[in-house]
Amino acid sequence: MTGTSGGPPPADGDDPHRDRVDDVLTDQFSTDEVYQRVVADADHEVTSGARELFFSALAAGFAITVTFLLYASVTATTDAKFVGVLLYPLGFVYIIIGGYQLYTENTLPPVALTLERLASVPTLFRHWLIVLAGNFVGGGLGAVALAYGGVFDDATANVAIGFAEKGIATPATDLFFKAAFAGLIVAGVVWINFAAKDTISRLAVVYLAFLAIPMGNLFHVVVSFTEVVYLALVTGVNPGPALVGFVLPVLLGNTLGGVVLVTVVNYYQTSDQRLQIDRFQNVRRLSLREWLAGSLAGRSYVPVIDTLEEFVRDPEAYRVLVPIANPRTETGVVRLACQIASSRQKGKVHVVHVVQAPRRWTTDDEGLQRERITRESDRLLEDARRIGGEHDVTLETSTVVTPRSFEEVFALARRTSPDLVTMDWEERGLWNSARAERPLAELTNRLPCDFLIANGPELDPSRIVLPTAGGPDSDLTAEVAGALESVANARVELLHVVDDEANVAAGEAFLRDWAEKHDLEDAEITVDSGDVESAIVRASTECTLLMLGATEQGLLSRLVQDSLHTDIIDDVDCSVLLAERPTERSLRERLFGDPVRDRHPALAFRDRVDDAEGTDRAEPGDE
Repeated sequence: MTGTSGGPPPADGDDPHRDRVDDVLTDQFSTDEVYQRVVADADHEVTSGARELFFSALAAGFAITVTFLLYASVTATTDAKFVGVLLYPLGFVYIIIGGYQLYTENTLPPVALTLERLASVPTLFRHWLIVLAGNFVGGGLGAVALAYGGVFDDATANVAIGFAEKGIATPATDLFFKAAFAGLIVAGVVWINFAAKDTISRLAVVYLAFLAIPMGNLFHVVVSFTEVVYLALVTGVNPGPALVGFVLPVLLGNTLGGVVLVTVVNYYQTSDQRLQIDRFQNVRRLSLREWLAGSLAGRSYVPVIDTLEEFVRDPEAYRVLVPIANPRTETGVVRLACQIASSRQKGKVHVVHVVQAPRRWTTDDEGLQRERITRESDRLLEDARRIGGEHDVTLETSTVVTPRSFEEVFALARRTSPDLVTMDWEERGLWNSARAERPLAELTNRLPCDFLIANGPELDPSRIVLPTAGGPDSDLTAEVAGALESVANARVELLHVVDDEANVAAGEAFLRDWAEKHDLEDAEITVDSGDVESAIVRASTECTLLMLGATEQGLLSRLVQDSLHTDIIDDVDCSVLLAERPTERSLRERLFGDPVRDRHPALAFRDRVDDAEGTDRAEPGDE
């Protein structure tokens, strides 16, 4: 008979058996932990710049050339298929271990982020497109080197050509399903790669998994593309049919295989607590419209920190959004926004501190970093709240930490639907970060609202010079000048530049008419002739603020020749305020400019002036 203790049973936390089990399981990640690592890596990938992604993908394309080279070379020297495929995985080992961007590998992490509504579908497609383009360029350049560099002997060249011919001869349906299995293998490698804790395990998994592709007569899209390019270069055949009938089915199959593995196997096997980590605590995921349309509907990516709360837009309120990078040095633009808002019956100002996030957060102290940044930002925004109180306007403050600081400005504008965005033009501020983000946004996205870009810390509105030739951007500067005239007692001088002194009278008539239409009858009127830039610089000698409508030339025109505004900013001593109002311009007009935008509005008043002068000359004779 076995003796038993008369004491109480051990508590759950004191169960020695459970402790032994926990000790064993600490050597491996749970499914949720693996998923968290996948999503965290994807979070880094989708916030990478296009240049960084492309060249990483380019390197992966070169690495695929190594696979093609070794596969053809070894196969040509042996009759045993198994020996021929032994070195096939080497290029993939370089890619996975080296952290390069390979398209089939990218079907898992970004898709996981998109499924969580932390990144939009357009962001996912953008990521895929950049990586695929880089892979193809790298593989194509490698094929050129193999074709013309004398790397292959005749026997190896024939084997390499045979790889492409075999794929082309395979029916499209067979290609698709073979490629789908290859996509499953690659996405599975990525998942296991995040689950492995040591490099030896990762190497073994990568090698064995990619060895299964040639052994199973499967197809990988970048390898297939490289084979087709090599075939076209060596034999001179048209690559078009091969790209459509061979590479395209493989591309679709690889994509579907990787996505299915994520959605069916990995995503749904995780628990509801799969993202219970500091990075994604209390984040407001993308709305359905944002998820499907990306930045066209609002946000395309969930920032690291976002204290902006949901609110109901008051249709009667006039809202001014002020994104700032440095609350200490950008008080001038906050004060300008408050002055403009105070001229409205229900003016409101929303100041958002946009902080450039590091590319990677250290997991050990991520929560502490988030708390420290939020607390410090709130302290720095105290000056903005004080300025709002001085102007008796409702002023709200928020903090957004994001790797895409400049793009976030436009996302904020679409989310909050302001009437006006006012921001500072500082070389080390938000504008500087735009160089590493999306230069095509100017082509594809219309401005969501009016924009004012301020250059200069003081922004003293006491003496304003407003050059105008008409147009919507000048209408915006007139509205701002009128607001500053009523709120800050600003003196406004209107300037119009004509091409010839004979048109000065017509220019004065145009300015008087324009001032009357824009409620600036008290403004001083000045008409000059000759070079526009020189005239503006002369008129700005005694002013404190120069207000300019945004340039109406196209993007390429601004790249080819210096912008008028850039030259003026360098030549004048006062602060400069650039204004731009949303316009309905086509892509062609945004690229090359609109030939009808060179305005000479004074010419429309020439006949009126000539008639008036003729009447004055006729009056003495009539008497």
